Amino acid sequence: MMNTGTKPVPSTHGLLTTVAYQIGTDGPIHYALEGSVAHAGSTIQWLRDQLGIISDAAESETLATPSNDGMYLVPAFAGLFAPYWKDDARACIVGMTAGHHKGHFCRAALEACAYQTKDVLDAIEVDGHVQLSELKVDGGGTKNNLLMQFQADILGVNVVKPLIMETTSLGAAFAAGLAVGVYPNVQEIKQLWQVQKVFQPSMSAKERRQNLKGWKKAVERSFGWEEGSDEEVEE
Repeated sequence: MMNTGTKPVPSTHGLLTTVAYQIGTDGPIHYALEGSVAHAGSTIQWLRDQLGIISDAAESETLATPSNDGMYLVPAFAGLFAPYWKDDARACIVGMTAGHHKGHFCRAALEACAYQTKDVLDAIEVDGHVQLSELKVDGGGTKNNLLMQFQADILGVNVVKPLIMETTSLGAAFAAGLAVGVYPNVQEIKQLWQVQKVFQPSMSAKERRQNLKGWKKAVERSFGWEEGSDEEVEE
């Protein structure tokens, strides 16, 4: 999501225009551009629960190989959401050889999270007429340092991890505190936000282009797999 200010920005690149927040009944409404993804962190759960490759989410980092070695996983288990909106897409693994093993599956699953974020942020840059300078992250995925580093590498900007990872809950607490007078204003709340770690991109521009080219090719392979029922085909 990206805050776009007090005027809603319509999307022409597969995003959703949504209300971000309003402080007080008389305060201005702030809007955002949002990119919804069907499966990101849940892909790691799929490795654990459906394939049995890992026993817990943290193991995806320890098992992951240093490189995907040309294998990509597109987690379109229920189609692709933003920015593609392809309900006929289905998950696929491409570029696999006999040399790939479960470590590559872990790597490809983690990379898929970062690639999908890249797709959404590219659309936000175009619709919002801004250039991404850094990405602030939160949630359980931030525990995975490999994912955070690859996210920074594939975006080419710093990824900022906060001290408190559950930002949604923290924001709700701040809003409640603001309403009852615990905090006098938003400026004081801003000073309470703290950084735990900053991941800086280290991937070369050439390698980034090659990786993104492979991802885009893999995504295209996922299109058009769900063609409807037999009755619809016969008709």
